[in-house]
Amino acid sequence: MRRGTLSILFSLMLVAGCSDMGPQRTVVRGAGPDDLLKLRVGPGLHYKVIMGLPDGTALTRRDCVTEVGQLWCRVSLTDSPSVKGYVSADYLARK
Repeated sequence: MRRGTLSILFSLMLVAGCSDMGPQRTVVRGAGPDDLLKLRVGPGLHYKVIMGLPDGTALTRRDCVTEVGQLWCRVSLTDSPSVKGYVSADYLARK
C-alpha cells in the first residue's frame, strides 16, 4: 500500500510541475483585420484598457486565470517587456 501511495504522489508532483512551463512565446491571432485585441490592466472586461494589439503582435505569456468562465492570460510585449497586462486566451496562438 505504501509503495502505491508514493507512486501516486510522485505522479501528481510530476503533473503539477509540468503545468507551469514558464513563459511562452505567443502571438495575437483572430482579432481580425480591422480590430485590435485589448490589453487590459486586469483579467476581465471591467478592467481598464491599456492598448489595442493587432494580429501578429508578439507576446510573452506568463500565466492564466479564469474569470467569470473566461480564460485570461498575463502577458508582456516581446519587443517591450515593460508593457504588461491581461488578454483573453481565445486570441493567443503559440509562435
